[in-house]
Amino acid sequence: MPKENKRRGRREQEKKRKLEHAEEEPQPQVKRRKSSTNEELSADFIPFDAHDAGFAEEYQENGGPGELPFYGMLDEEEQEYFKRADEMLELNQFGDPEERTLFLENVYREADGKELKIANSQSCSRLMERLILLSTPEQLKRLFQKFSTHFLNLVQHRFASHCCEALFIQAAPLVTEELVNTDTSNKEGTGGAALPSIEELFLSTVKELEGNVGYLFTDRFASHTLRVLLVVLSGQPFTPKNPKSVIKSKRKEKISVAGIESLNSLTLEKRTVPDSFYGALKNIIRESVSGLDTTQLQALATHETGNPTLQLLLQIELTIFGKQKGRDEQDSLLRKLIPDNPITEDSPSATFINSMLYDTVGSRLLETIIEFAPAKVFKSLYREFFKERIGRLARNEIAGYVVCKILERLSPEDLSASMELIVPEIPSLIERNRTTVIRTLIERCAVRGLDTTPIAAKLEASYASPSGFDIARMLRLVETSPTSPKKPKEASKAPPSTSTTHSHSETTHCSLLAQTMVQTPGPLSALIFDSLIRLTPTLSVALARDPIASRTLQAALTAGTTSVIFRRKMIQHFYGHFGSLALDPSGSHVVDAIWQGTQGLAFIRERVAEELAENEASLRESGVGRTIWRNWQMDLYKRRRGDWVVMSRRGAGNDGFQSFPDGGKAGRDRSKEERKKTPLELARERHVAKKLEKQRKGK
Repeated sequence: MPKENKRRGRREQEKKRKLEHAEEEPQPQVKRRKSSTNEELSADFIPFDAHDAGFAEEYQENGGPGELPFYGMLDEEEQEYFKRADEMLELNQFGDPEERTLFLENVYREADGKELKIANSQSCSRLMERLILLSTPEQLKRLFQKFSTHFLNLVQHRFASHCCEALFIQAAPLVTEELVNTDTSNKEGTGGAALPSIEELFLSTVKELEGNVGYLFTDRFASHTLRVLLVVLSGQPFTPKNPKSVIKSKRKEKISVAGIESLNSLTLEKRTVPDSFYGALKNIIRESVSGLDTTQLQALATHETGNPTLQLLLQIELTIFGKQKGRDEQDSLLRKLIPDNPITEDSPSATFINSMLYDTVGSRLLETIIEFAPAKVFKSLYREFFKERIGRLARNEIAGYVVCKILERLSPEDLSASMELIVPEIPSLIERNRTTVIRTLIERCAVRGLDTTPIAAKLEASYASPSGFDIARMLRLVETSPTSPKKPKEASKAPPSTSTTHSHSETTHCSLLAQTMVQTPGPLSALIFDSLIRLTPTLSVALARDPIASRTLQAALTAGTTSVIFRRKMIQHFYGHFGSLALDPSGSHVVDAIWQGTQGLAFIRERVAEELAENEASLRESGVGRTIWRNWQMDLYKRRRGDWVVMSRRGAGNDGFQSFPDGGKAGRDRSKEERKKTPLELARERHVAKKLEKQRKGK
């Protein structure tokens, strides 16, 4: 028998039942948890839970939105039209900009009155984002007006919240433009009515969200939009690609328009904003502080959604409103988080800080506090919590990142004392592959001018081999058979001689540590350079072909700490392999670095070019090879070799000239045209001769 047509899912049935009997069923009473005293709450740190803290219940009772309103659905014909429009905007295959402008006007005309439906639509919200990317200032203002009075609901919606983010970011530069050109702020629109300024539209949005900021802190979608709004109001730069950014969701889909790179990355430079924006920011910070007590605010530190917003508010408070704001006990966010002054081991603030040290989420807030706190507050925290145990904290996987922030703010004296405690832990850190602390310590010692010999000694012992410090062991490389020319590339992916298998992340951290050592003058860079020279040619080629480890080689060839002798000896390891390296995605970057690495070694640069010319056919057939051919200007080398030699020697020179290991045979094989000195070189020789003549006469 045919089965009855039914809708699947218990949720749909339950939703239908609730709608049919909404008026008949009494509304359930929201239960409140019995509040505890401050003494009970401060005894042990309590993680935040939106339901347990009474946050959401209070918000609902004070007139919060509750369930989001339903703005209706687009019919099938409208959905089909807007989907096609979205595809056309994404491909951007218009004849000229004017054609695209006319198309946008038609889409806006069709969307008139349906903007809220489109923004809330799963299939059409992408169109709204692309429209925002391509809109004129007047169109952005009109769309802003359409969204006004609905922002509180839109920012909480899964799809509409992304449209709000795009709208805020695209409208932000217009605020600065209107400050400079006051004539454009109240420009009349196409309908004849005067349009409000972007400043007024942003301020009305902030006013609309007032009273709900605390709830939006922890909302899954609204929290991201709230952070974008805070950045816009503060005038701070916004770079989602920055790993320090706490603004964008990592899972957000990237909406782009083909052929317009400037629109595809939603970024903001540092901007000038009106004073009214700072007033709005103060109100938001004041509201976030006044709506929560210390225990609730501290509990937000462990909330995955609330923590980034709290970080951003703290950063804004301490950078825009000055360090003095952090010492104000009345409405300071920092003082509300850490109320005790002075902080002692048995104070509630100590319990909070110690709990944050080892929490994967909370430690990020502690990093922000350490980075931006006033000097007096930082010094107090350092002396009380970190000074004596910084070595032990460096061993912890989570607390190690907090230690890095501490090292960045220490004076030379405190940094030297911390180094004495961390250096004995270096072998343990390397064993656990926690090299971030070591890398930061080296960088700060270089900045402060401290002696890095103790660090170099520990690293040399940790990566020791019979011949001394072993860069191959550090970068997880192994020797392969010299009879197999194609093996080095495979060797770069092989684990080291030990039986353990190392992850991509571990190799990356080791490579970053090696690059930092290369950039540090003294014993640390000497360890890397000496070890690289001792590598066999086979292992050197394997190093060049490794996508991670090759970055260390690139840094060594181009760093200002390298000597001409090191570069000459290192480049000789690759003779006979430049053709294959130029075809390798990783090795090609090393060949590019060799162009800069042959500074003072013009004769080696010419030899590399000669080897590349011998592999011209294979290079031209490869995309990577064509890039090398272009960067080395090999067309000029093939057609007018003399001009290429002159151009190359002007950049490379022959300072610190070292003869070929074959006794100068390569030099004897050069043509007379290549050996001919340029007029500039002749003039320099005449100048030196005159100078010596004057010195002799003076004596």
